[in-house]
Amino acid sequence: MAKPVALTLGEPAGIGPDIAIAAWLRRKSEAVPAFYIIGDRAFVAARARLLGVDLPLADTGPGDVASVFADALPVAASGHPATARPGHPDDNSAAAAIGSIRRAVGDVVAGRAAAVVTNPIAKSVLYRAGFAHPGHTEFLAELAAVNGKPPQPVMLLWSSDLAVVPVTIHLPLRDAIATLSSKMIVDTVRIVVADLRARFGIAQPRMAVSGLNPHAGEDGSLGTEDMTIVAPAIATLRGEGIDIRGPLPADTMFHEAARRTYDCAICMYHDQALIPVKTLAFDRAVNVTLGLPFIRTSPDHGTAFDIAGTGRANPSSLIAALRLAAQLATTSQSA
Repeated sequence: MAKPVALTLGEPAGIGPDIAIAAWLRRKSEAVPAFYIIGDRAFVAARARLLGVDLPLADTGPGDVASVFADALPVAASGHPATARPGHPDDNSAAAAIGSIRRAVGDVVAGRAAAVVTNPIAKSVLYRAGFAHPGHTEFLAELAAVNGKPPQPVMLLWSSDLAVVPVTIHLPLRDAIATLSSKMIVDTVRIVVADLRARFGIAQPRMAVSGLNPHAGEDGSLGTEDMTIVAPAIATLRGEGIDIRGPLPADTMFHEAARRTYDCAICMYHDQALIPVKTLAFDRAVNVTLGLPFIRTSPDHGTAFDIAGTGRANPSSLIAALRLAAQLATTSQSA
């Protein structure tokens, strides 16, 4: 991979800096692809000292990462200082996190980086600073807007055991049910299938769709949404030549034999999708945003304020996110 991966700082008071340092330290033993972290060099150095790590750092731009990565962690300035102590966000936490995301997206859009990998943010911290988006995904879509129109982002949770997509994401359950529509399911699956083909190299993705209600509604006796919303969407997609089946009872979709029959499970709401993948692959699952004009992955966990700065944070999910980002960039280039 000729271009490096741009890694954001994430919430400075969280474990993002810790796992970035740990990932670089494991660069040889776990074949971590070349990356650079976007943030405040003095802050990264201070966190390394707190962790008891003798960490060589290199101020660099994306073009110089390959030449220094073996010997030093490359750091590119975001233009925003960070001073937060582990577990204690401060007034500049939001600006440091947002500035890092903006620089990462700018680098990949300009062709200087192969992909964006985002460390966890604390949405509550960003909201207090006036952040107007539900989360990372929606902000990235805004940054990717063309002529003022953002693309529709789709959240994929990927692991070698299971890949899942929630149709509705960060909504209260009652709102998710009220919002769900056949069009939303159709639009989501089209984006998933397109990216599985273009970026994952799956020529004919096999899709399995969960029902909304217990037992997929059991012929309407446990709710009619599966007959009136989910089934018509599946019929439309099948008519387009997509290999898709459902609605299936969600409680029988995720055992080992069932998982072998599909490439991606489409679920109706957040927890229906995330509970099984986090149960099977908590330390290895990767959050991938589909539908964007660039590759974005992220570790599938939060800021973990309670262990930030202690050295106990596990970098496995970040390493998986970095590897997958590099893999997707390579697959996309060869397609």
